[in-house]
Amino acid sequence: MAEKATRTDDPVTRWRTAAEVWSKLKPLVRRMRRELTNAEDRLWQRLRRKQVLGFKFRRQHAIDRFIVDFYCAEARLVVEIDGPIHQYSPEQDTLREQLLTSLGLRVLRFTNEQVLGPLDAVIEEIMEALADPTPQPHPHTPSSRTGRRYWRSQYGGARRRGRGRG
Repeated sequence: MAEKATRTDDPVTRWRTAAEVWSKLKPLVRRMRRELTNAEDRLWQRLRRKQVLGFKFRRQHAIDRFIVDFYCAEARLVVEIDGPIHQYSPEQDTLREQLLTSLGLRVLRFTNEQVLGPLDAVIEEIMEALADPTPQPHPHTPSSRTGRRYWRSQYGGARRRGRGRG
């Protein structure tokens, strides 16, 4: 039986792709990180090293069975550049976006032309999304007493406490 992708218990949401899926995605992810398109490389130069409002982005990041162009875990934000390499059918694209949003992630899409044009407009839109304090909650986030009970029933026992908590 295939393992499901899970959310770890970190305060910053990180995704762990099922081992079976990751073993197939890992070589592709590594190749995609080495062979960025011109648009991806241009945007990456502005997103890397916490240059945008101090948020950390990862490039070519695996979430579930998909590889997203850029991902900010802290803001639960996915940034996708739609170019010739990323030409999915409309049905595949819709399915992909529905899965990502069902995981509580926000998805921003830009075309190659937008990224290769005046990049400041793209960065400004990303900054607006990062500054928005209302990301969609993940359906399994223990935000209420009921949520905590659900969390315990699904993930076994009490949640681990962070350092410095009593």
